[in-house]
Amino acid sequence: MTDWDTLEGRLREAAERYEALARRMAEPEVLSDMALLRDLAREHSALEPVARAAARHFKLLDDLRQAREVAAESEGELAEMAAAEVADLEAEREGAREELRRLLVPKDPLDDRPAVVEIRAGTGGDEAALFAADLYRMYARFAQESGWDVELISTSEGALGGLKEIVFVVRGSDAYGRLRYESGVHRVQRVPETESQGRLHTSAATVAVLPEAEEVDIEIDPADLKIDVFRSSGPGGQSVNTTDSAVRITHAPTGLVVSCQDEKSQHKNKARALKVLRSRLLDRLVAEQEAERARERRTQVGTGDRSMKIRTYNFPQNRVTDHRIHFTSHRLEAILAGDLDEVVEALRLAGTEERMAAGAG
Repeated sequence: MTDWDTLEGRLREAAERYEALARRMAEPEVLSDMALLRDLAREHSALEPVARAAARHFKLLDDLRQAREVAAESEGELAEMAAAEVADLEAEREGAREELRRLLVPKDPLDDRPAVVEIRAGTGGDEAALFAADLYRMYARFAQESGWDVELISTSEGALGGLKEIVFVVRGSDAYGRLRYESGVHRVQRVPETESQGRLHTSAATVAVLPEAEEVDIEIDPADLKIDVFRSSGPGGQSVNTTDSAVRITHAPTGLVVSCQDEKSQHKNKARALKVLRSRLLDRLVAEQEAERARERRTQVGTGDRSMKIRTYNFPQNRVTDHRIHFTSHRLEAILAGDLDEVVEALRLAGTEERMAAGAG
């Protein structure tokens, strides 16, 4: 059996599963169970692109079979026309196979999760904080264009309107799946507004994108937590600054520390901090798994290495370069304005090709 015979068998199975799910969702007992219906609908939706591709593929095979029969049984001009159609259909089939292989790569079950995004100013002082704020606006606008919602978790402001740190959750279809490869060190090269002599500066900010964890993913022992409350600082009004509403949670086994002070309620700050802690713990587990895979096979984008310099934003050259996949765009202004689709899809394609190669290895 050839590699394609195996993939074609999987294609048939996926199409049959899609049809079976549609019938199952119409059953009265399923319609009365909203949780089950939601789970089945999610799987059905995920299989829809594969089912459509399968229908096109098998129709193409049927058309090709008929064209070959006509070519074999005909003479003269009709035979020539049939032979030309066979050649066109065979080329179309070959072109479609690579896309079908990508569709059949198992999807990471975390891709549909909300994404917890953490941005921190790195080297570069005030300019790094301004760059961190630029990155936040870029992701917020990208989320808006994608029809996603953004929930702010915590902020720590810097000078001149910059951000020392910001944590937010992006909720929407495939949010983590599309943002996951943004994790790493982002570097900017530009002349800061504060630079009087016009010298080019290089600054950096780190981005971490984590899948939002559910309670069933990560079990946290309350005995492992050290919880401190303190008075909030920064903007938020008098009531924020005069009550012990801010919360700092330290997870003793890992040393992870999460602080949240943006809400006036201590209870809400604690809940938000726990949400981020749980996501960091899940991300650590995922990163360990990715690192193990990376040791087995050299990868471009999926190593989980948060300290790697992944992208440079060069203002003098109007250039954005992603160093992992050698992607370059001269649309810096548009990308910082939230037009990230081209970058995100290039990274997703590279990630899919890695998983395809890993599956074939």
